[in-house]
Amino acid sequence: MKGWLVVNEFVKSDKFRELFEMLEGAAEQEGIDIECRSNAAVWEKLAVEDYSLKAADRPDFVLFWDKDIKLAYELEREGLRLFNRAQAIADCDDKSLTFLKLKGSGIRQPATFISPKKFHADGLLPEELIKCAGDRLGFPMVMKECLGSFGAQVYLIDTPEILKEKVIEMGERPYILQAYIDASKGRDTRLQVVGDRVIAAMLRHNENDFRANITNGGSMERFEPSEEMKEMAIKACSILQLDFAGVDILFGADGPVLCEVNSNAHFKNLYDCTGVNAAEYIIKHIISSMR
Repeated sequence: MKGWLVVNEFVKSDKFRELFEMLEGAAEQEGIDIECRSNAAVWEKLAVEDYSLKAADRPDFVLFWDKDIKLAYELEREGLRLFNRAQAIADCDDKSLTFLKLKGSGIRQPATFISPKKFHADGLLPEELIKCAGDRLGFPMVMKECLGSFGAQVYLIDTPEILKEKVIEMGERPYILQAYIDASKGRDTRLQVVGDRVIAAMLRHNENDFRANITNGGSMERFEPSEEMKEMAIKACSILQLDFAGVDILFGADGPVLCEVNSNAHFKNLYDCTGVNAAEYIIKHIISSMR
């Protein structure tokens, strides 16, 4: 079996290189010939061949570890099976789409306000909308840029005045506002789902930040999630049609609350914490799916 591991041309940190090596190693262990290609290199190949891959160059599958959605759609148009699929990556990459896809499914999510699309950076939201968000969500509330990773574009908003300032600062960038889950302050759990099962989980906690992300200085420890958490994570992945994902769940006062679903979850921290290598499970899932 031959596959491509598609990664981003402009992501070259050791953190990501290590992750890609884990995936390549797991593929080699299963006897799969996998070739790592950057999104730029694949676009170049498609352009040279007039956007139609030659039969001899076609892989059996693509492990798409990037968020170049247009490329993912183009490869699917070529008839290639992507892990994860293009639409699943797109739905997870935009937090507002994730919320809307899961809304009404029975999965508990924080009360959420989605920003209207803006065409001019200096266009102000009507006061009525800002007041509506404040009345609906209360303070403090959480603002998340729709396109962001590792908790870097997540902000705690304490007052209506700060909310107005932050809305102006956002300009044309889309965002969501969510009710703050106080019971989960500085802690959450990451569940790694592959196929239809949770293969490992870790508890993340941070005494100095409302965000629990390890990148923001949080700590981690092995965690045994409840059956309700497992069911929530697996159901979310099923609805989003994900082959694998990292699902972040908050500790709500009345039970677990879904925070985010990450289609390209960085699982090296999970491996360091639990000893479970998600790359091995992902490759085995691909093999099983391609039979």
